[in-house]
Amino acid sequence: MQFKSRLIHAGADRDPFTGASGIPVYMASTFDQRHAVRKDFDYTRSGNPTREVLETAVAQLENGATGLAFASGMAAISSTLLLFSPGDHLVAGRDVYGGTFRALTQLFSRLSIETTFVDSTDRQAVEQALRPQTKGIFVESPSNPLLKITNLPFIADLARENGILSIVDNTFCTPFLQRPLTLGFDIVVHSATKFLNGHSDVLAGLVIAREQETGEKLRFIQNTFGAVLGVQDSWLLLRGLKTLAVRMEAAQTGARELALRLNALPEVRRVFYPGLESHLGADIHSTQASGPGAVLSFELKSPSLTRTFLQRAELPLVSASLGGVESILSHPATMSHAAIPAEERKKLGVSDALVRLSVGLEDPEDLWRDLRRALGKQF
Repeated sequence: MQFKSRLIHAGADRDPFTGASGIPVYMASTFDQRHAVRKDFDYTRSGNPTREVLETAVAQLENGATGLAFASGMAAISSTLLLFSPGDHLVAGRDVYGGTFRALTQLFSRLSIETTFVDSTDRQAVEQALRPQTKGIFVESPSNPLLKITNLPFIADLARENGILSIVDNTFCTPFLQRPLTLGFDIVVHSATKFLNGHSDVLAGLVIAREQETGEKLRFIQNTFGAVLGVQDSWLLLRGLKTLAVRMEAAQTGARELALRLNALPEVRRVFYPGLESHLGADIHSTQASGPGAVLSFELKSPSLTRTFLQRAELPLVSASLGGVESILSHPATMSHAAIPAEERKKLGVSDALVRLSVGLEDPEDLWRDLRRALGKQF
């Protein structure tokens, strides 16, 4: 099936017991072992029928062997990082999500797992960061919030040549636009809170492994650590997946138009969006993804203008999240990347004047009017 059809039918498209058009919410913490048809369900932390359908579906959508659902995106990332042991060394993209940076520098560093942060768009920098103790490479592409593009096949090949794991955060693109496992990556992680669910009402994370052996290691961690996704949220996420294609297509169309228009405003210093020809890495992105996505960032002329703009905007939420049906404006320096020290943010290019916009499903003309008005411009 084509991807749009797979979104509707992946995992299980109807209840095998009743034929119902939706998988039931199995609100059970435990299961009787004597008379059950399937005796592999014993305790919901270890497995639940509703969550299993979701995990099967996302594995199929990412072309992986194993899918696992967690209580949040950071639970998914942190559980994945538990694959590594004291003394191991990791290489990570310098501009990863602030929560990932915080986990690596303040939590896993206490477990004697060291991380070297590099510009993952620089092949030489990544190669030079490798050590004999290096066990994994972690990247985002497009990255948050500057939409930097990493050459994913290069990273996957480099990891394979050195016998280490390659991990990528695919939250911005989702499998609708980009499937890193087919490019050679070992593990894909998602904050499913965002586009995959798409309605700003679920907190969830996903991990998909390309190989069964890696998947079983992650399943052991999931069961042992216990940060599993709840049953109700699993059902909501399954429902959200079915409309991913139409949501992403519409939001991406709006993002393209707004990026072009913002890029022409004198109040805007620079727009970061892979759909612009001027975007560094746009050519690479077009070879590994089928579209630029629905997130863009732009830097205004001054931090004071940015503060005023965020106060004046009415249609979008001003929030730390993204990927909802409603547009969401974010101020990375005080929201998603507040965990990164100010000096490091400055080096990354995450200035106090930077704004991130996740384009939702409002009419793009209404959004454009609201953004212009917030910048003090008249029609």
